[in-house]
Amino acid sequence: MNYIMDLRKVVGSRPLIMTGANVILLDSKKRLLLQLRKDNNSWGLPGGALEMGETLEEAAKRELKEETGLVAMSLKLFNIFSGEEFYYKYPHGDEVYNVIATYICTEYQGVMEIEETEVQDLRFFDFNDLPSNISPPELPILRLFIDTYY
Repeated sequence: MNYIMDLRKVVGSRPLIMTGANVILLDSKKRLLLQLRKDNNSWGLPGGALEMGETLEEAAKRELKEETGLVAMSLKLFNIFSGEEFYYKYPHGDEVYNVIATYICTEYQGVMEIEETEVQDLRFFDFNDLPSNISPPELPILRLFIDTYY
């Protein structure tokens, strides 16, 4: 998120359009990997902001690796999300309107490892037993995924 941090030095906490990518990673039992985020103490998908010169797919793979230690062998684009529903004000006051490319990953390798500056916990969840404190910008993504596939 170096690009966004650099912008924040200029614009403060005013709303920004933040483009990023996240990953719906499913294990062999079709359980969903979620991370407990340190910034808002909510569960969310691995993902983050696009860096300069990076493709959305590259950002999704990079963020997955950085936050979970897992390497995506292949990604399938699920959807691109934007609009009022994806406005978010972080607990520290920064405001964003997210534009999010969400990818599905079922083929991955590596050992799960928590990235300690951003992530408190990593867990796989059954879709019928998701935690109640899902990060707000990711609720509509997960609802559409569940409606589409389950």
